[in-house]
Parts: sequence; C-alpha cells; structure tokens
Amino acid sequence: MLITFHSKAAADVLMRADDAAPLLRAAGKPVGDEVPARGVFTVDQLATAIIGLETAVHAHPVAVPDDEASEHHHHDIHVSLRQRAFPLLDMMRKSLAAHTDITWERGRGW
Repeated sequence: MLITFHSKAAADVLMRADDAAPLLRAAGKPVGDEVPARGVFTVDQLATAIIGLETAVHAHPVAVPDDEASEHHHHDIHVSLRQRAFPLLDMMRKSLAAHTDITWERGRGW
C-alpha cells in the first residue's frame, strides 16, 4: 500500500505504508499496525514533528557499505531510516516555512 504526502510547499512524497509508519510514529502520530487512510500535520504540529523525526534519524546509525555490499544488487541493500526520512523532513521544513499543512492519504500514486 502506498502513502502519498501532500503539501502546497513541496512536491508530493510517495512511500510504502510499511516505511511511512515508523516515520509517522517518530513525528508524533499515533500509528498502530496500519497507517490511517488519511491524516494531517498542521502547521502548529510541524516544528514538534520535525524535532521528533530528526531525533529518530540521529538515534539510528548510518550504514556504511562495505566491499561486499557493492557486489549486491540494488534491491539487496538496506535503506536507512535517515534515507527514508529525508524527503518527508524536507517537505516538513518547507511546509513550516510556508505556513501550510501536510496531509497524507493511502492508495494514491502508481
């Protein structure tokens, strides 16, 4: 299932629901086993959400590829929380600066 994040300040961000769930939790959204079909980060929530997500990113070590990893196919390489969070963090920062909300919804996109 895909999640699409929307903001008037940035391009849409698409990601798998399984990848979005930990980011939403870190940003302060109460996400259980399944990401809600729709949601919002209001302008008032964005500063706290950014801090929460940045804290989670800094708590996870950056994976440094070794020589063996370079031999693997691209689908075998682990994508870090930092890499997954970057587009959403960028959207959050731009939205905060533009004083606009971020919404998300399931099932739109590809």
